[in-house]
Amino acid sequence: MVDTTALAATQAYSKAISSATGAKPEAVSNEAIEGPSFAEMLSDAGTDAIETGVNAEQVSLEAITGNTGLADIVTAVSNAEATLETVVAVRDRVIQAYQDIIKMPI
Repeated sequence: MVDTTALAATQAYSKAISSATGAKPEAVSNEAIEGPSFAEMLSDAGTDAIETGVNAEQVSLEAITGNTGLADIVTAVSNAEATLETVVAVRDRVIQAYQDIIKMPI
């Protein structure tokens, strides 16, 4: 019978990676741990989103004074809009994941 536990799947995946790369399984698992944490990545993404919004506001203010062109304004506003849509999509996914977790039986 095939073992379908999460531990067995993780070990099989680790073996597949090590055989494909020639690395030891321990080296593969340590590599994954050394990267930035999820909280750091989320914080960086939030900071980038805020900077994009601030940049769009600055370009809009420069447009009022006549110091920038129409193409710069459109580019800054569309970047801010795309960033806002991304933030809203991530927020919606986080809320959905939280609701799914809450619905799980204990």
